[in-house]
Amino acid sequence: MRAIPLTVTALAAALLLTACNGGGSKTSSSGGTGKNSSACAIGGVSVQIGSASVAPGAGDTGEIPVSLTNQSAPCTLDDFAGVVLGVGGTEAKVPVLKDAKAQKLKLNKGDSATFTITYVRGKAGDKAGLDAKTVKITLPGTTASRSFPWSYGPVAHEGSGPNASVSAFQQVGD
Repeated sequence: MRAIPLTVTALAAALLLTACNGGGSKTSSSGGTGKNSSACAIGGVSVQIGSASVAPGAGDTGEIPVSLTNQSAPCTLDDFAGVVLGVGGTEAKVPVLKDAKAQKLKLNKGDSATFTITYVRGKAGDKAGLDAKTVKITLPGTTASRSFPWSYGPVAHEGSGPNASVSAFQQVGD
């Protein structure tokens, strides 16, 4: 008879401890990385930079599609991708497309999403522009990144950074 009250007490204690985990925060408490526990990790997705609509001359606009396919457990994309253009030791963060609205996407294993990097081509040798050689991509809710070669020419300067933008993620397929 005594086993039933102990079992109920143990079950109540376990539920209470589970309910107190992080106060409903979306961030993981492991390592203080600020990583969203369900966020898609750059190491768990394949990333492909697709065929670009390259800006042919200075002042022209180009678009570079970036596709992601989840290769692991279900995960979410809940904000914009982080994109940084680099050359040597200089890096420039690419801003989010003006008035773009992020949508939360759940990617099951094999599901894909895409976003676009839009840029205005700069003049070769222009000190104000950025003769980018790499593009670094970070997924929302994570800190790890992956770098790829940038072969689309120099990027014009606008305000305090590159004349470029990152679109919201779009689900591919159904």
